[in-house]
Amino acid sequence: MAKSEKRNQNLMNFIKRMHGAMENADLEKHRQSQDHFGALLSNSKEVEIKDVDIEGIHGEWISVNRAHMKKYVILYCHGGGYSTGSSIYARTLTTKLATSTSMDVLCFDYRLAPEHPYPSASEDAMKVWNYLMLLGYGARDVIIAGDSAGGNLTLSLVLQLKEQRRLLPRGLILMSPWTDLTFSGKSHLSRADIDPVLNAPYLQEMIAHYAQGEDLQNPFISPLFGDFEGFPPTYIQVGDNEILLNDATLLHKRMVKANVSVKMDIFKGMWHVFQMSPFKTAYEAMDKNAEFIYDICR
Repeated sequence: MAKSEKRNQNLMNFIKRMHGAMENADLEKHRQSQDHFGALLSNSKEVEIKDVDIEGIHGEWISVNRAHMKKYVILYCHGGGYSTGSSIYARTLTTKLATSTSMDVLCFDYRLAPEHPYPSASEDAMKVWNYLMLLGYGARDVIIAGDSAGGNLTLSLVLQLKEQRRLLPRGLILMSPWTDLTFSGKSHLSRADIDPVLNAPYLQEMIAHYAQGEDLQNPFISPLFGDFEGFPPTYIQVGDNEILLNDATLLHKRMVKANVSVKMDIFKGMWHVFQMSPFKTAYEAMDKNAEFIYDICR
């Protein structure tokens, strides 16, 4: 085994143990341990965090402590299978996004399942979008980004805006997006033994919490089945060791077919939302996110 492969294997084993330590049958404890992890790993003097209340939805603005671009803003949808996760947990990503782009990031705590199943999260995302519009941002001043279920929510929000014939955001960034709750991708089987973060029982539990009794092919639940014609420029990042690999590659294929300006990077040896981890490849991936944003904001 090559040195880099060995190092990667050790990292994946560590991630698996970390993830196992955080996962808890008690949802409330799971949510608390994620927040603890997020607060611990994102303690940065480079950024300032301000709480905001958006019609009863808690959110936070993350801004760099230096001169930065005010014209554009990043709206961030956190992951966590629609049942866990928060703006605190997402700080491992939002602080990196703010520092790499020098743009303000707004992350929000949408209502979680099973207490608040579909379409609660979508309704909250639309409220936060409308809040940004009321603040005076134009749709084209906003980049929407999200990881995992947050990638799902990002796509769902844009599909809703499109259905309502409203202006769409300037661009989308999707990290390991969960696009298909029907498990149609072959990587659910081909990557089952190597994915250190996700497994089928976990995803099935999240689906039961979020979309019990719903049609899983509904594009607002599984955006892979949506109509992407006219979608804004999109950048997708995915690890090639994750069971959601095909959630990304199939989305990429459908977007290409719909003539969307879409770009995808598959990171060799990487796992689900590896960008959260404090190591070189994660920072390189964030720099690529920043490059994409600069390109579309030129």
